[in-house]
Amino acid sequence: MKKIRIGMFSWESLYSIRVGGIAPHVSELSEALAAEGHEVHLFTRGHENNDEIITGVHYHRVTCDQIGGIVEQMNMMCENMYNRFLNVREKAGEFDVLHGHDWHPVNVLCRIKAEFGLPFVLTFHSTEWGRNGNRYGDWWEAKEISRREWLGGYECSDVITTSTMLKKEIQQIYKIPDYKLWKIPNGINVGKIKREVDPGNIKKHYGIHPCLPVVLFTGRMAYQKGPDLLIEAAARVLKKKNAQFVLIGEGEMRAHCEYQAHKLGIGNSCNFLGYAPDNTVIDWFNACDLVCIPSRNEPFGIVVLEAWDASKPIVASDAVTLVENFKTGIIAYKEPSSIAWGLNYILEGLGRNRMGEKGNDLLKQKYNWKTIAEKTLEVYEKLVEKHKSSF
Repeated sequence: MKKIRIGMFSWESLYSIRVGGIAPHVSELSEALAAEGHEVHLFTRGHENNDEIITGVHYHRVTCDQIGGIVEQMNMMCENMYNRFLNVREKAGEFDVLHGHDWHPVNVLCRIKAEFGLPFVLTFHSTEWGRNGNRYGDWWEAKEISRREWLGGYECSDVITTSTMLKKEIQQIYKIPDYKLWKIPNGINVGKIKREVDPGNIKKHYGIHPCLPVVLFTGRMAYQKGPDLLIEAAARVLKKKNAQFVLIGEGEMRAHCEYQAHKLGIGNSCNFLGYAPDNTVIDWFNACDLVCIPSRNEPFGIVVLEAWDASKPIVASDAVTLVENFKTGIIAYKEPSSIAWGLNYILEGLGRNRMGEKGNDLLKQKYNWKTIAEKTLEVYEKLVEKHKSSF
């Protein structure tokens, strides 16, 4: 495929404002596309308006006042992205394809499409329904976010989903036809997480006995991610086995989970670290004995790839479709006693190393960014040819 000019739009990236899993996806995919010889311009939020080239990717950061609700903030971001896009387009030339991520940039993508006829691809990383478990009721912002998800799915030429489960969820909620849908998984730069560390020293630094096994949870402390299910499961595990639980992340459920642990009498065995820098998270991936992903809804599960990169076994709920039961991890039902059974199975040493190693092998074969970039370019190629033939 000849060199193409790609406009990538995301509210977060690794080298601007970071929020969650979209940031590594967008930056690392952009780098892989640039490595294939394509010109990638990433429009994203920043603390100031500036331009920078990082690992071959042109970053165009726009400021966005963090006042008002999330919808109001994204309205302002889209307005600023539109103005920046006009400036970049004038200097760099016409773009071949635009690629947005989640609902946040939908307004600017639709505006550019309407004014310049440029088609766009939209990657869904999750849905508002999945994030909230259909619990938002009359919350107008959630309904507006859902409306923009629908609008993006309707206006875009192609939709990329990261898993079969998310594809089905999107089809059920927004009735997007099959011909628009592509399934392309998330990825990781192999070796990003793996480090040679002294697990005992890391545990001692946090007041944990170096010989005690550690179960790691990392992610948003939110209903979707199920940290409360893990706390209840931990109470069951601790009746049979001495262990420690390390939970990294912030969110609306953190205070509830801390109270829950105290009420269950396991507060001394649960370590809530809150938001932690990358080096701390990487240390714990390498120092822990297993990783637990108790999600109620999981569109993909980048934590799975990170755990496999460190060759760690996983206990995951059946919302996580990447894990093959008893081969690359243990699959549990979305309830505490089932999660506890899975944790005990691995803590007792049954297949621990074998599962982590098989996950690492799969990671190298299927979830590296070069492979994912090649699949993404197939979507672009189809879109560019279709766009040309329409003239």
